[in-house]
Amino acid sequence: MSWATPDDVLLSTSLATYLDKKLLVLLRGGRKLLGLLRSFDQFANVVLEGACERLIVGDLYCDVPLGLYVIRGENVVLIGELESGKDELPPHMTCVPEAEIRKAQKAERDATDLKGTMRKRMEFLDFD
Repeated sequence: MSWATPDDVLLSTSLATYLDKKLLVLLRGGRKLLGLLRSFDQFANVVLEGACERLIVGDLYCDVPLGLYVIRGENVVLIGELESGKDELPPHMTCVPEAEIRKAQKAERDATDLKGTMRKRMEFLDFD
């Protein structure tokens, strides 16, 4: 005997409610993938059709096309539906070519590495 009403079907936690809808999938390591959910299994392994990876650095972004993409469930952190009628990004974001976003990623990584190096060199001062 089921206590569920027809209204409760909309509250389902199953990925079946997202089939054939555009999703954002956040992966371990911070990667963000967009695509249409075509299939899934009990381990949250998912198949995205027309997938692309969204790279964001500051106010710049780029969508790198990946095609049909299989994602292992253990790498999935979050899955959310994207509304088709709304803009996915704030208006101040600028779309740039892949080569430019890769350069910006490298510059950001280098700046982070430099900051870590400087912090290590300054540890001897012991400001505590």
